[in-house]
This record gives sequence, structure tokens and C-alpha cells, in this order.
Amino acid sequence: MARTKDQRGIFRIICLAALFGAVTTAVKAETLTIGIGTQDTTTNTATTGIVIRELHLLEKYLPKDGKYAGMQYSFDWQNFTSGPPLTNAMVANKLQIGAMGDYPLVVNGYTFSNNPESKSRLIAVSAYSLQGSGNGIVVHKDSPYFELSDLKGKVVSVPFGSAAHGMVLKAMQDRGWPEDYFQLVSQSPEVGSTNLQEKKIDAHADFVPFAELLPFRGFARKIFDGVETNLPTWHGVIVRTDFAEKYPEIVVAYIKAIIAADAWLREDPVRAAESIEKWTGTNKEVVYIFLGPGGNMTADPSIKPQLIDAAVTDVGVLQKLGKMKEFDPHQWVDDRYIRQAYADLHMDYDAAVKNTKNYEVSGEDKFCKKPITEPRKAGEVWVDGEGVQPFSSAYCTLGAYSDFKNKGKKINVAYVFDTARGIKLFADKAYFVTGAEKTSLSPFLLKGDAEAFASKSGGKVISFDDALKAVGAGG
Repeated sequence: MARTKDQRGIFRIICLAALFGAVTTAVKAETLTIGIGTQDTTTNTATTGIVIRELHLLEKYLPKDGKYAGMQYSFDWQNFTSGPPLTNAMVANKLQIGAMGDYPLVVNGYTFSNNPESKSRLIAVSAYSLQGSGNGIVVHKDSPYFELSDLKGKVVSVPFGSAAHGMVLKAMQDRGWPEDYFQLVSQSPEVGSTNLQEKKIDAHADFVPFAELLPFRGFARKIFDGVETNLPTWHGVIVRTDFAEKYPEIVVAYIKAIIAADAWLREDPVRAAESIEKWTGTNKEVVYIFLGPGGNMTADPSIKPQLIDAAVTDVGVLQKLGKMKEFDPHQWVDDRYIRQAYADLHMDYDAAVKNTKNYEVSGEDKFCKKPITEPRKAGEVWVDGEGVQPFSSAYCTLGAYSDFKNKGKKINVAYVFDTARGIKLFADKAYFVTGAEKTSLSPFLLKGDAEAFASKSGGKVISFDDALKAVGAGG
């Protein structure tokens, strides 16, 4: 039926109104870009960065109703090799969220305290070691240096402004050494690793995973571990306050993604290590020594008072060097978001804060045929194609290692625990002390620790190869 002139006019108005409504809806649909700074090759930050990104965990928890209804999210993931440039990007508001190590974290908080546009707040922890493990100093495997004091006047490289740099400064201050005790030069992990391999420097200090990665790759030897500073080391997550106050639900969603990443890690640590190797290039065996059972880092987002107390000490170290004025880490913490995330997931945050236990090596020792009752005296062997198998002691671990070898199986790596410090070690990089009993075998990271134990116990310091022979003879 033909429309009249008036009907055609009304029809055009209806169409225009519908079109205008569609345009208005399109204008209202907002795309929010979230800038997140990660350190992909820093194993400590895996569950706050690359795991979330690769498994798309943040998307699972992002708000989709209320003021977020119809909102489109875009992620700008930016990868850094250390904390200071990440802080620069946050100050420039190119990133709203970032993860970094302890010393860079307090510098981030201090830097933002003078920023009129926004502050930064610590909202979660990535991973930590209350013993202080993670950072370390390595020398070339053929180096004549075995003690920190051996490096007096020598060229030691470290990424300036990093957690490892803080460790070096703390170690020097603890010993009363002057600032020029070493010839300190700033080199990134990649540059420092290459220069050490080529013997252009005497030592390289670095954060996780490099103090383990370089010895694992066969050209370095660790002579100092962060546990010797007797200060917890950790990585954490900070956020710009202008972003957090405008989008608190997104910050809560990010912390829920961290919790999910931690659960994924512990559900199958071998799978996790293999995945992180694929994503970052860091050998799975090195990832596992940090994040596997009894690993040298505990992945846990709760903000523990011991870590903030350690941050106060970090501030003091930097103040002694004139690199920082007044800054109170206790005022910098904001636990509102993580508390909300735990509440939403029906988890007890206060209980999590009090819990400092890592998950440990457990199960049945199939070689010595006994249950594992003392995890920090246990060991593990990673058999290629068969996964990681646990054993009840260093003696049983090396016995199983020899047995696997005799059967023609390929072994990726074996792990034991340091007798003095409780940290996880690559067995083939450790020093061993034999005792009066044939099954007595005590592993150590540092030659000095092994010699001191041997002198006290009447034992003998032997290499990994000799320990394998001793176990073979004992069996």
C-alpha cells in the first residue's frame, strides 16, 4: 500500500531516530586500555604477569555490569628487564599496574610520593623468600674466587637500581666496606651474562633467575646468595592511585587473576615450569628451582608484615647512600583491594597473611622405599620424559640418580637442599660433606659452608661426581 506524504515523513523521522539511537549507543560504548608492566624473564613475577597474560586470566574476572556494562577492554602488556624503566613508564602514565622487586618497589613508591598527579600503592605480592634467597653473585666457572671478599677491587656488574643492586649494597654495608670496595658497573642481565661468559668482568650480581640460570647453563658458579644478607627478598605489584580510585573493581579483578595463577602453578608445577620455559626461554629446570615444591620462592599475593619491615630496611640502605629521603613503606601499602578479592572468593585473607609455609616436596621415595618425612632434607630427580620424582634424602637422591643413569635414562637435573640454609640447589653444583655413617651426605651451596661443617663434624668435602661414586660404593 502506498504511503501518504505525511506517512513517509513520519517513517523518515522514525528511521533517523533509530539511527541516532544506534550512534548514541556506539558513542557510549567505551574502550578502556589498561597498561600493565611485566618482567617476563624474572621468574618471581611469573604469576603476576606472563601467566595471567598467556592464560587470559584477567579477562575471566573483569567487571561486566554496572558502570562497566558494555565496556570494551584493551590490554597494553609491556615487558621490561628490570624495575627502574618500568617505574618511568608508570610515572609517564603509560602503565597503570606494574610488578618489580623490593628495592625498585620502594623507589617507585618514593618517586610517586612527589608526583602531583598520582601516587603509587603496593596492592599485592608476587613471590617472596623470607630467607632472602633469589638474588646472587656469580663468577665464571673457572674463576679463582670463592668468597665475596675475593672480589675486592674487581669488576662486578649488576643492573643498577635492581633488587640485586640493593643486595650488593646491603652486603657491603653489613661488612663495613666502602662504596669503592668493588668496581661496580651497571649492566643488564643479558649484557652481564655475556660479559661474564667472555671473562670481561670478574663477577655478575643479578636477581632471579640469573644467579641460578647462568650456573645451570654451564659457565658460571655462584659464590654469594641473598640468604647471606639475612633479609627477606620479594617482588610485588603496584598501581597508580588515580587508576585504582576510578576503577577499583578492575584492580580487584587483577588480584583475583594472581590468585588463579598461583593455584594453576601449584596444581602441576612441572607443567607450569614447562609452560613458562616456552613463554620466556628460561629453562624449565631453573623455573622449577624457584617455583616448584620447596622452591626458593613462595608465590603468594598476601602482603606480609615481614616483607614491609624488610622494605623499611631497604629504605635505610638507600638513605645511607643519599639516594632517598623520608619514605614510610607502611603508609604505602593499600590492602583494600586484595582483601576484597579474597572476600569475593570466600578466602580468609588474615589467615593467608599469617601463613608463611611453602608447599613442599612430598610423597614416597621409590628408591629407598620410605616416605618423605623431612622435606628440607629431601631431593628430586627430573628424568626426561618421566617428570620429577621425589626422594627422602640427599643420599637416596644421588643413589636414584646413579640408578637412572645405569638404566640409560636421560636426567635433566637433580635437586637437593642446602644443609645450612635450607635453600634448594642443583645437585651437580653443590659441595657435599660425607660423614661417619655411609648414608650421611650433606649438601652445601658454598664451599666455605661445606668446609666449616666438615671441620666441625669430622667429615670430608667432596664434589658431586665423588658423591655419586661414594653413594655407588655405599650401595
